[in-house]
This record gives sequence, structure tokens and C-alpha cells, in this order.
Amino acid sequence: MPNGSLEKWLYSQNSPLNILQRLNKMIDVASALEYLHHGHGYSQQLVHCDVKPSNIPLDDDMVAHVADFGLARLLGGGDSMTQTMTLATIGYMAPEFGMEGVVSTRRDVYSFGVVLMETFTKRKANR
Repeated sequence: MPNGSLEKWLYSQNSPLNILQRLNKMIDVASALEYLHHGHGYSQQLVHCDVKPSNIPLDDDMVAHVADFGLARLLGGGDSMTQTMTLATIGYMAPEFGMEGVVSTRRDVYSFGVVLMETFTKRKANR
């Protein structure tokens, strides 16, 4: 994406995002996660499993997107969660999900909460 990632913009000294711009980025990400979890018209849910600022690219219009689906998992049928050995980035995953390998939409919601805090405090999650 032409404007790099949210991570770049959060920690840039030259062109920081104001509070309204940061809020708009978080609305974009929340909308994307809502679509992945519930709105794509299939019976399966897509769980990203690695929501973090470096996986949130910004397009020409500075709209935030969710990218890098390398760890993503599909939850099918009536499943609300599954297990995996795949982990996410430390600092962005809930401890119980990491220790047990549980994959559910709650995992993305937790990560989104961490990103939300990081976006407004400008403090990295893994410090």
C-alpha cells in the first residue's frame, strides 16, 4: 500500500496522526474485522490471528485495511473455536489463547483492543 502501515504512522516523528485520524483508522480496522468474522456471506468465519499495526496498511486515501493473512484460520459450520499450534505476535495475543492454541473471533477482538490502546497511547504493546 502506498502509505505504508499504521505502525509507520504511529511512530513517525515527521507526520504523526491526529486524534481524529487515529479514530478513523480504528473504525476502518473494526469494520474489516466485522466483515471477516460475520459479513462475507459464508457460513465460515475468518479469524486473522495476527492483528497488529504492521499488518494494517493505509491506501492512497489513508483508509486502513487488514493484511497479511499468513496465520488466518477458517472456522466452519457451527464451530465457534478451534485449536492450532500457530501462535501470533507476542504482545498482541491474549495469554490464554497463546498457551492453549485456541482460535476464535475473540482472539482478534483482544488483539484489536491492544492495537486500539497502542494507537491512542503511542506505546508499543510488547514493551
